[in-house]
Amino acid sequence: MTAQKPTAQVGNPTETAGCADGAAPGQPDHAALAQNEIVILAETFRLLGDPSRLKILLSCMSGPISVGDIAGRLDLSVSLVSHHLRLLRGARLVRGERQAKQIFYAIADQHVRQVLEDMATHIAEEHGDE
Repeated sequence: MTAQKPTAQVGNPTETAGCADGAAPGQPDHAALAQNEIVILAETFRLLGDPSRLKILLSCMSGPISVGDIAGRLDLSVSLVSHHLRLLRGARLVRGERQAKQIFYAIADQHVRQVLEDMATHIAEEHGDE
């Protein structure tokens, strides 16, 4: 028997109307995440904090790409890229699909893609002194 990863259980979406954290009515109250979910979220952001892993994720944005192609594009060793992909796959940030003798990796889902796109947009914005 294998252990399943916990799924996020958030409060009733209708309870968020008027929340001090600015959650829109009908949206989940992410402040209600359980302690283990916060730990998983922090670990996910820790994984994203490594520049090599972030470059690997960004390489997967345009569609499935092989380990060798990622390594060549980023000037990293195949073994290092494979190690990082194993961690990213474990965190469900990428998915791999075997085609013959190679595995091609892509962003796991639209949520991951949106986080990366939103953060890239955020850092590209001009920020005045506040």
